[in-house]
Amino acid sequence: MLIVTGLPATGKSTLASRLADVLDLPSMAKDIVKEALFEALGAGDAGWSRRLSDASFATMFALALRQVRQGHSLLLEGNFRPGEHEAAIVRIAPDRIAQVLCSVSDSTRSARLQRRARSRSRHPGHRDSAAAAAASTSAVTAAPESGFLELPGPRLHYDGDAARRGDIAALVAVLREWLRAQ
Repeated sequence: MLIVTGLPATGKSTLASRLADVLDLPSMAKDIVKEALFEALGAGDAGWSRRLSDASFATMFALALRQVRQGHSLLLEGNFRPGEHEAAIVRIAPDRIAQVLCSVSDSTRSARLQRRARSRSRHPGHRDSAAAAAASTSAVTAAPESGFLELPGPRLHYDGDAARRGDIAALVAVLREWLRAQ
């Protein structure tokens, strides 16, 4: 199982989609589940958004467990929370986990959050306007190491600022080799 994680607006969804295509892996994204929940249950305050995030992760983990038990490898993407999500992930694939942590500079992340706040492409329940406002008044990223989950398996860092558009060849090569060894 491959995990793509990082803070919001660090390029997780874009990278995960590209990796799933190149590595021919089925993928699940927390925000896709969360947006369906917004549509079905409505948007609300920050507490409601967090509850829907928790429900989205629980749903994704249940579906992933079924896939792994059927012998499939897959990619999970979301802003996984260190210290909170490790137990659920290890239950799914105890010894077959690789993770990629996405990061970008504070300025890149802030600009992305501001674009999201103006965009109609994401459900307003994500509260991107609040995240953009917070980003404009404070540092919005942490050290890359702080975002890794305490899981067995390789930890790979993807710096979205340093990577050239379309250039994920080295990351793909490492992940292909890891998948072959599973």
